[in-house]
Amino acid sequence: MKVSPDGNSVVIETERADWEQQIFRKELWLYRSPAGSLTQLTQSGHDSSPQWSPDGQWIAFLSERKVEDAKDGDEGDGKEKGKDVAQLFLISPGGGEAFAVTAGEDEVHAFAWSGDSKAIVFATRQPWTKQQNDDHKKDWKDVIRYRGDERGDVIFRITLNEVLARHAAIGSKEIPDAEKDSGATPGAAAIARTPLRVEQMSVSRDGSRLAFVTSSVSERQEKFEDIELYLVRLTGNATEAAPIRLTHNQAVELNLDWAPDNRHLFFQVNLGSLEGKYEDPQPRLYWVDTDDASGKTEAQRWFAAYSGEVVRFTPLPDGSVLCACRIGTEVELVSQANLKSAIVKREGWAGTYETPAAAAQGSRLAFAFSTTVRPTEIYIADGPGKLAQARPITSFNELFTGRDLPQAKPYRWTSYDGTPVEGMLMYPPGKFEAKNLPVFVFIHGGPQDADGNHFEADWYQWDRLAATAGWLVFEPNYRGSTGYGDKFALQIVPELVSLPGKDILTGVDALVKDGIADPNRLAIGGYSYGGYMTNWLITQTTRFKAAVTGAGAVEHVANWGNDDSSVDDAYFLGGLPWETPDRYRSEGAIFQLNKVRTPTHMVAGADDVRVAVLEDYLLDRALHELNVPSDLLIFPGEGHELAKNPWHGKIKVREELNWLTKYGGVTGAN
Repeated sequence: MKVSPDGNSVVIETERADWEQQIFRKELWLYRSPAGSLTQLTQSGHDSSPQWSPDGQWIAFLSERKVEDAKDGDEGDGKEKGKDVAQLFLISPGGGEAFAVTAGEDEVHAFAWSGDSKAIVFATRQPWTKQQNDDHKKDWKDVIRYRGDERGDVIFRITLNEVLARHAAIGSKEIPDAEKDSGATPGAAAIARTPLRVEQMSVSRDGSRLAFVTSSVSERQEKFEDIELYLVRLTGNATEAAPIRLTHNQAVELNLDWAPDNRHLFFQVNLGSLEGKYEDPQPRLYWVDTDDASGKTEAQRWFAAYSGEVVRFTPLPDGSVLCACRIGTEVELVSQANLKSAIVKREGWAGTYETPAAAAQGSRLAFAFSTTVRPTEIYIADGPGKLAQARPITSFNELFTGRDLPQAKPYRWTSYDGTPVEGMLMYPPGKFEAKNLPVFVFIHGGPQDADGNHFEADWYQWDRLAATAGWLVFEPNYRGSTGYGDKFALQIVPELVSLPGKDILTGVDALVKDGIADPNRLAIGGYSYGGYMTNWLITQTTRFKAAVTGAGAVEHVANWGNDDSSVDDAYFLGGLPWETPDRYRSEGAIFQLNKVRTPTHMVAGADDVRVAVLEDYLLDRALHELNVPSDLLIFPGEGHELAKNPWHGKIKVREELNWLTKYGGVTGAN
């Protein structure tokens, strides 16, 4: 979601399931005020990451559509033959067809507008010509050279005049073969190179500076130095410049945005630390002074006194910053005028604010908002001080408003060592605050996340469906969760699963003691880190009648080697596998699987890199050996996120719910 520079329009990226074509359709919508109209801008089903030109005349975006299929009036069949690698496209907010800016075999990784709207910069892997690609195929056939085939990115600049002239010459016709064979986009000039992958880029508002953040060319977070911020000083000529490295730390930087002063660069850190040795406190917001040509300037932290998590932020035209910040089970909007000023909570609604976006001029804001009984929609407000008067500009989820949605509330208990812990209880419809209910312990992933007062209903967060089927859903914000302070988040090191496991089990004990939970009807489940915890907890107790687990590891050595974010794996366990082998063993469920008696349902993406499918095969093999009832579903083509085929997510939830019904003692809503 992006607000136009003048604040009068909002471009919105949506995703919806196309059941017939078996894909998720990603499309762009445009809201205009004061008329209040909302229209669909693109229809290819493959469009994302929109950005306004600074003059508001164009919207650039990424699309995996084929160039010859680029007409937005034709939805196409949505099948794989209608897709390509992500390329850069332009469309006028006034309507008309989108047209391609880039061409080539390699996808565009990131892009940004120049400050004057007269050019676009974009990053792609070092292009090869058709001859180079043919020679490589001849030498290596289908052999994958795991690191040998990697190559870094080139940042190109192309003028808008060049793009428009080329579009006028070829229209909507397919890109000529001669242009495809060249490997690079015609008319684009290289302005910088890096041996790494460009993950995101941003141009200062005056157009004088380009900042970008890198990642490993393998897209695996293996070394801290692969993920850093760089600066390129832009001149009137499209000549190559050596990037200046701005950061040297053990952190993962992301979400770049320039301050209005064109000097300071904002960025978030969600993993790692800028202050010293690697650790994973709650996500934070910083800025760095790019006027320091030495590249050794220290970043300064915004919202440092805030006890919760910086989820997302947006700079405001007056130099202040607005943050969607998590505190407990709420995500509120707070602002800070400068680094030394007080943090101000903006008065609005109780619930969850997401992805705030501000206009470059004026005070208008857009954001997503939801509560447990209020589905997510996009809202627009006339300023940070007028949140309570914000008006919805979408009704994408109105389907849920006519349904009897489960009610939820926070629940608090004291863990085994006296630490206060909080979570959410989602009740079956019509049974709010009832007693002696069957309980489904539903564990969030992360662990950097938290359940709270927000709306979500998909393959990952299906608590409402479970509640409607008769379960009281207990969602614990165990230690390691965000929104409760850095100390709370860091306490799971190096007891990665055993300590939060104790938090969860003492929460179940408290529910039983309070008469809320029926101790004879308990089930458990989760995905990703929630799957880790589920796999661990069924080795610690036999009290759960059924378990549903997805993309969760049962050991940590192979998982460290396969994971695309292995730096945090080693951190959570106190060292590398050969440095702390006893910890890898003691925190690994596989060494205690002989204790499992709980019927367990498993799911996994066949192409998952975050948690390799082999972890699920290990668990399945062990349960089969132990004669514990089990079932394993493998979703072809899916990674960690089930983002390819909506049927996979639907089948996942259907079968997990069936498993709870079969073994958990709940036959449906009652």
